[in-house]
Amino acid sequence: MKNISVIGAGTMGNGIAHTFAQSGFKVQLIDISEESLKKGIDTISKNLDRMVSKEKISEDQKKSTLDNISTHTDISEAVGNADLVVEAATENTELKLKIFRHLDQQTSADTILASNTSSISITQIASVVSNPERVIGMHFMNPVPIMKLVEIIRGYNTTDEVTNKIMELSEKLNKVPVEVNDYPGFVANRILMPMINEAIETLYNGVAGVYEIDTVMKLGMAHPMGPLQLADFIGLDVCHSILEVMYNGFKNPKYAPCPLLTNMVRAGKIGVKSGEGFYDYSESRKAEKVSAQFSSK
Repeated sequence: MKNISVIGAGTMGNGIAHTFAQSGFKVQLIDISEESLKKGIDTISKNLDRMVSKEKISEDQKKSTLDNISTHTDISEAVGNADLVVEAATENTELKLKIFRHLDQQTSADTILASNTSSISITQIASVVSNPERVIGMHFMNPVPIMKLVEIIRGYNTTDEVTNKIMELSEKLNKVPVEVNDYPGFVANRILMPMINEAIETLYNGVAGVYEIDTVMKLGMAHPMGPLQLADFIGLDVCHSILEVMYNGFKNPKYAPCPLLTNMVRAGKIGVKSGEGFYDYSESRKAEKVSAQFSSK
């Protein structure tokens, strides 16, 4: 594989593009607007600058990484020669199905189609493709250039050949691929999201405050960040979407989003990217100040 197309220039998409490009692949980064693409490239450049300052890469490596990435607003022109397409659009089922229907028409039959979905069924996504055996899940972790894990999700029809190629490719990215089967939430979010939801329930029920809940989990369970801080980092809207996918998939009330989470998403207080969630990020992107909504509780 040499040519990789990445759909979506947001947090996950630009991280995936960065990772492939730094490993020497030619990357076509695709989004619907030039503004989104510029923002994505700016993020990649800043992240590379940080790596240069820490002496993890050289200036020449930064330049070659950026040179490996081209940007496109026309999906048709950007995927025609791709060996692999990685979809990293918003976690919305209908949007992903629309993208894969289009990819089915615009790519060759031997192009592997991967989704970075964190919870949506790969089998469902593959159902809109004429040859679903070439569809697979590549669930990267955020931040993509740093985190080692890639969940490799086989759909019902995904072939051994496709799975093996993606496992080997992930290793070439200096990642650790782990193969899992196609059930809502896969492994990572099936375990993580109920924990985050329970932390929100604990706050909602007045058991303890934001700082206290996160401190217990950091110091008592050796987690690098507390579950409420992590939820802010992921995005409360993303957490809510994943929980709804699992709740609808399993019909088990333990996956139902906490009412507090639902209300915060409706209010637009979705974490770091909106400037406020369980913490206030108006002055710093670090979780140093509890949101005023919770600071007196």
